[in-house]
Amino acid sequence: MSMLHRRQVLHAAAAGALGLSSARLFAAGADRPRFLLVFLRGGYDATHLLVPVSSSFYYEQRPRIAIARPGEGADTALAVNADWGLHPALRKSIHPLMLAGQARFIPFAGTDDLTRSHFETQDSIEMGQPLVGSRDYGSGFLNRLASELDAQQALSFTDQLPIAFRGPARIANAALRDTARPVVDARNRALISRMYQGQPLGANVEEGLMLREELARDLAPERLKQEMDAAGRNAIPAKGFELEARRIAALMRGRFSLGFIDVGGWDTHVNQGGATGALATRFEELGRGLAAIADELGPQLWRQTTVMVISEFGRTFRENGNRGTDHGHGSVYWLLGGGLASQGGPVAGDQVALSATTLFQNRDYPVLNDYRAVLGGLWQRQFGLSNAALARVFPSATPRDLALV
Repeated sequence: MSMLHRRQVLHAAAAGALGLSSARLFAAGADRPRFLLVFLRGGYDATHLLVPVSSSFYYEQRPRIAIARPGEGADTALAVNADWGLHPALRKSIHPLMLAGQARFIPFAGTDDLTRSHFETQDSIEMGQPLVGSRDYGSGFLNRLASELDAQQALSFTDQLPIAFRGPARIANAALRDTARPVVDARNRALISRMYQGQPLGANVEEGLMLREELARDLAPERLKQEMDAAGRNAIPAKGFELEARRIAALMRGRFSLGFIDVGGWDTHVNQGGATGALATRFEELGRGLAAIADELGPQLWRQTTVMVISEFGRTFRENGNRGTDHGHGSVYWLLGGGLASQGGPVAGDQVALSATTLFQNRDYPVLNDYRAVLGGLWQRQFGLSNAALARVFPSATPRDLALV
C-alpha cells in the first residue's frame, strides 16, 4: 500500500470513528437532569394512541378501525380518564407507568406548519424557528439547547446528525446498531493518533477515538444480552426499538444527559388496523422500548429524566377508504419520566370536545398546544432556563408552563 493510500484509509477510518463530531467524556452526575427526544417519523395516528372514548363522533367517523371503549376485553381501550383511553397494545408497558404517575399525554399538540409534508414539517419542527421570514437549516433547537446547557453531554443516537442537533455546538452522534463493532483495530488506532499528534485536529481525533471505544465497551453484545435476560420484562425476546432503547439508557446512565432518537414507519395510509394490526404492533414495540429506558436507568436516574415522544403531525380524524388514515395536523405528545408532576392527571394542556365544527379544516385535530411553548415551559422547570435563554432556543416563542414536572 502506498503512503498516500494509507493516509487516505486512515483519514477515512478516523472520520468513521468520530462520526460527525466528538464530545469530551465528562460523566453526568446522578443529579443532572436528562432529556431524550423520541421523534416518530411518518406522522403517527395519535387518535389511535390516546382514544377519545367519550366522543360518539369518533366512533361514527372510524366505523372499521376505532378502538372500543374501556371494558373487560383485551381489545378495549385502557382507561385514562372520563374522556380518554389508551391503546391496549400499551397495557404492559406505558399503562403501568401512567398509573404510577410516570406518563402523561398532551393532545392537540404540534406546530402551525400546514404543509402536511413529512419532510418539510419534520425540518420545520427540528429547526424550532418561526415559520415566517428566513430560516436557518443549519440551526436546530436541540443544538441551541445544548449551547445553553453543556454540549459535551449531548449525543444523537442516529446514523447522521439530525437537523435538531445541527449548529455551532459540537454534538456527537452514534449509530447504535453499529457501535459494538470497532471501526479501527489497535494498530491503526495508534497510527491515527500519531498522524494527528501536534496538529490542530489532534485533540478532536483522540476524543473521537476514545468515545468510539467506550461506546463499544459499554454496548458489548454479551453485556447487553445478560442485562436484558436479567430484566425479563416480556416473554417475547426484545427486538427492534427495545434493544436500541436499552443502549440509549446505558449511555444516558453513564455520561450523556441530552439525546435524540428517531423511529420510522408511522405512515399508515392503508390497513393500519385497530386494537390489533400493523400500528398496534408498532405501539407495542415502541412501548416496550420506552419502558425499558425506565428499567435500565433505575429509579434514581429515572426521576431525573424526561422522555418526550413527538411526530411531525397527526393524521386525519376520519378513516379513509383503505382502512387507514392520511396526513393530518394536531398530534398527541407523550411525556415520560420518574419525576413528573402529580397534579393535573395524565392528560395535560388545552383540549376541546371533538365534533365536525371543532376539527381543523373539518378533518384534523387542531393545534392548541404549540410544541415550542410546551417544551419551553418544560425546560424552564427541568433545567431552570431563563426567559432569555429560552428565547435563544425558541426565537419568538413564549414558554408555557403546563406543570409537567
